[in-house]
Amino acid sequence: MRVLFLALLLAAGSAAAQPIRIGELNSYKVFPAFLEPYKKGFELALEEINAKGGVNGRKLEIVSRDDGGTPGDAVRVAEELISRDKADVLMGTFASNVGLAVANLAAQRKIVFLAAEPLTDKIVWENGNAYTFRLRPSTYMQVAMLVPEAAKLKKKRWAIVYPNYEYGQSATDSFKKLLKAAQPDVEFVAEQASPLGKIEAGAVVQALADAKPDAIFSALFAADLQKFVREGNTRGLFANRSVFNLLGGEPEYLDPLKDETPEGWWVTAIRGASSRRRSTCASARRTRSAGTTTRASARLSDTPPSMPLPKDCARRAPRIRRKFPRPWPGWRWRARSVASRGGRSTISPRWVPMWGSSRRRMAVA
Repeated sequence: MRVLFLALLLAAGSAAAQPIRIGELNSYKVFPAFLEPYKKGFELALEEINAKGGVNGRKLEIVSRDDGGTPGDAVRVAEELISRDKADVLMGTFASNVGLAVANLAAQRKIVFLAAEPLTDKIVWENGNAYTFRLRPSTYMQVAMLVPEAAKLKKKRWAIVYPNYEYGQSATDSFKKLLKAAQPDVEFVAEQASPLGKIEAGAVVQALADAKPDAIFSALFAADLQKFVREGNTRGLFANRSVFNLLGGEPEYLDPLKDETPEGWWVTAIRGASSRRRSTCASARRTRSAGTTTRASARLSDTPPSMPLPKDCARRAPRIRRKFPRPWPGWRWRARSVASRGGRSTISPRWVPMWGSSRRRMAVA
């Protein structure tokens, strides 16, 4: 967001009285579960910024459009935002192939573009340009968080499943490269690439099972992940197998699984923002840092080392929570167990959800 703020400062340098217009485009009809909260977030930010006087005395204005979820439609919408709506800055897009197309247009039209969600490395590397910036960690960065944990398991035979478009292809290439470097004897015995949103889960699960892998890497998300999990549970694909899934721990993709959520998977997920709720004493979920400040790698079954129980639990709890960050908004701080060791009261802390949730079952990265 610092990048966007700098872009807004540049835009604020002219036409001092007019608002700064941000052209926002995204695949709201294709990915509503993820993008409805996203839209509410930027609307809240817009309200707060404007309430404080805007940027350099100019209010912000967002013109939002649906990009249709395809590169062609997105380029057309972005062009309309620039030409017809006079946008000073572009932001948004979800799918990596859509983001790449808009980034290319941004370079041609010399307008700043903040890619909100696209994860492909190409958007700032191979196809990068001086006008495009990304908001989230790329596929390479997220895979790099999982690979050290995967290599520790010493599983030799791996199967891979991913959505067959830029994001899935990029994630798979990075996983193969990094795991091969960390574990040279690894074998990739099966690979299933499914059209985005159109996975034939039964056939995919059977193909993976027939390959008899020791472990599975998946880049599936949203409806494809739900179908894969349901069919995999039914056919026993995940029994006695380690599974690593990119994005699978994000609430928008994890919550819909509900009681079907498999146990013991390794996933990536956003480390939660701080909460203003008052929390009770001394519980935290362990997260194992894996190379970035925005995400971490961990198994849900893990708990942090026991730590001394503070005399004033309510007052000391916030300091402990910063060491073990809240994994999702809505989780709260609770004691898991208290014991006496060497005359000292200790606690094995833990984050727990405030409602019955499938989030307890999976490993978070």
